[in-house]
Amino acid sequence: MRRAIFPGSFDPLTLGHHDIITRGITLFDELIIAVGVNADKKYMFTLEQRLEFITKAFITEPRIKVLTYEGLTVDFCEKINAGFILRGLRNPGDFEFEKAIAHTNRKLSEIETVFLLTSSGKSFISSSIVRDVIRNGGDYSILVPDTVRV
Repeated sequence: MRRAIFPGSFDPLTLGHHDIITRGITLFDELIIAVGVNADKKYMFTLEQRLEFITKAFITEPRIKVLTYEGLTVDFCEKINAGFILRGLRNPGDFEFEKAIAHTNRKLSEIETVFLLTSSGKSFISSSIVRDVIRNGGDYSILVPDTVRV
């Protein structure tokens, strides 16, 4: 079975994430959306809210599962027997950052990283931009799936 994880904090889930997940599931038998938990990080949305946003967005796709994890992503992959890490790339800066992580992960394990370019029209969307729009009372509905409403 080709099992991959798509790791992130998903604070919140964006249309960019949704795009990568929807396209990524076509490449794998199972895709696990791995919500990282970092006690030192300040989140806008609780873990429960983030899990609900994601679960509701993909409720009709049985090959997508949502789990949480702490620690190294490669350790989590080994724990759940995932051979791949799926990552989305929006711009050249993302590529440079993700490339360094992918090389490090390959040094630590046998897990392969697969990159997908975010679809045209969604590459400007980031969770930090969405949070800023929400904090300032803007219309964030054009940046997130319908399941993400506060």
